[in-house]
Amino acid sequence: MSILIKNGRIITADADYIADIFIEGETISIIGHNLEINADRVINALGLLVIPGGIDPHVHLDMPFMGTYSSDNYETGTRAALFGGTTMVIDFILQTQGKSLKSALVEWKGRSDNNAVGDYSFHMAVTDFNDETRKEIQHFIEEEGITSFKTFMAYKGALMIDDRQMIGLMQEVKKHGGLINVHATNGDMIDYLIAKHQAEGKLAPLYHYLSQPEVTEAEASGRFADMADYTGCPGYIVHLTCEGALNAVRNATRRNQNVFVETCIQYLLLDASLYENNFEGAKWVMSPPLREVKDQKTLWAGINQGLVQVVATDHCPFKWEQKLLGKDDFSKIPNGHPAIENRMELLFSEGVSKGRITPNRYVEVTSTNAAKIFGMFPKKGTIAVGSDADIVLIDPFEQHNISASTHHMNVDYSSYEGWEVTGKVKTVLLRGEIAIENNQCKVSKGYGKFIKRNKVEGKI
Repeated sequence: MSILIKNGRIITADADYIADIFIEGETISIIGHNLEINADRVINALGLLVIPGGIDPHVHLDMPFMGTYSSDNYETGTRAALFGGTTMVIDFILQTQGKSLKSALVEWKGRSDNNAVGDYSFHMAVTDFNDETRKEIQHFIEEEGITSFKTFMAYKGALMIDDRQMIGLMQEVKKHGGLINVHATNGDMIDYLIAKHQAEGKLAPLYHYLSQPEVTEAEASGRFADMADYTGCPGYIVHLTCEGALNAVRNATRRNQNVFVETCIQYLLLDASLYENNFEGAKWVMSPPLREVKDQKTLWAGINQGLVQVVATDHCPFKWEQKLLGKDDFSKIPNGHPAIENRMELLFSEGVSKGRITPNRYVEVTSTNAAKIFGMFPKKGTIAVGSDADIVLIDPFEQHNISASTHHMNVDYSSYEGWEVTGKVKTVLLRGEIAIENNQCKVSKGYGKFIKRNKVEGKI
């Protein structure tokens, strides 16, 4: 099938111009002015922005956690992502301690294969680094196309590895051209504070926030940066939330170190006052928790300073009945919130429409930088001849409200209920197929493809 997109304002990370795009099969064939080409379908994009499909490199679909599973699976989650302009996600495989990385991959592929609507890839979360695990790293990078490895500095006994394991993993990953991404919070300190609040009978959602003060993230971010610098391994901090943690990264630049930073849409827009709404605050229980208004300002500045390269979601939704598992104890509330469908429109509305960031920066942090960091550029993350035809058409002026009554995520509440947004995703193409049009999904379960990724360079 061929498609001709006419008269659109094309925005990439480094360009902004009016042109036509001719698509043949899955890729972009020609970009030019006033193209006169016969196509199976012509789309008039006059007055619309034409941008690369969004890439969300931090999602958790159908994930086992705290005795339940996240409520979006690969079908519902990637479909909802498409409705919001995200054409590709990277999910996290979680190794079970005592078992191999391969066994975890088999388990996750059982959930994802032939189920995804949009494209996807995996990070491998290493929770038990030992001599046997070490032998698997090269295979995952060179044969499976999984080039990023997640580590946790918290959740002792389940996901956390210690600094000795971290150093060993970093050295092995660097040797073979991979990258380490990290949940950087001080798990021991958090566990102490959780136990302290429980002993004092302080069990409301507010104490989830008070058990993870800013210092727990700042300390761990600095420690991770130091270990990455020592080993020379490319490092990426996921869901960074606060001024102290970003300052740890800023300090690392003084020795010419490059640490990649991801924040999430919720940390730019929401703050910890939501935890004061009694158990209603459980909707926003996530780790790290929401922070203060001053941290929002720091993160927006960090985006413009180039210290924050990616805005993701950490999409890990749980229905309200699942959140109620922690009604008597904040530590039992499943951590996570729904945002996979809202990220692109919220960031456009609050960032571009309000003048906080430029359209080019918007494309950088929602698509291009993730493609570069995780070894997919220029196949993904840009509009260029030969790139996958993952394209989003946005009406920059259309206003609408976010609501659980209209979203497509498999969750019965919205973290942004009633939020008024300027900028609406109108049409989405995924590898040359019209995926979303007229608020309908045109591709089926199984259309989504696993994307093998290249070795990483540690720079963008």
